Amino acid sequence: MIKLEDSIEIQASAGDVYAKLMEYLSRRESYQEWHPEHVDLRWTHGEPLRVGSILYVEEYLQGHLHPLKYRITKVIPNELVSFRPLFPLSIIATGNTFRVDAIDEESCTFSADGYIRFPLWLFKRLNKNHEGKLLASKQHMKEEGENLKKAVEQP
Repeated sequence: MIKLEDSIEIQASAGDVYAKLMEYLSRRESYQEWHPEHVDLRWTHGEPLRVGSILYVEEYLQGHLHPLKYRITKVIPNELVSFRPLFPLSIIATGNTFRVDAIDEESCTFSADGYIRFPLWLFKRLNKNHEGKLLASKQHMKEEGENLKKAVEQP
């Protein structure tokens, strides 16, 4: 299994960072503000950011638009949101988590992770473009963390 991960320290309370993350994940306009590759966000089933709800997003990766659907699997207020991809992405990916861990009252760490169900050697062998997608995904995750940091530290 491949784990994609990134984390960044943010000079703001965990509550403030989590609130901004929830804002980004609540509506299309906020989602688009978070990252220039984010195109659309819609909650297609259930209440936003509730376990069992379905989230539809569109984002660019390597210049290609990717429509993606996720089911929210876990929410711990001020700590984390976990979601798993729905078909067809579920064939390849098993889940993602955004986590906010308090360091003290005025700082925290924001982490993002995602899992690919195949070992790296098989993932690369299935399609030569996949290695570039992994690198692009890691870069995208890093930029999301950096953009969240900027938004919270310099509102």
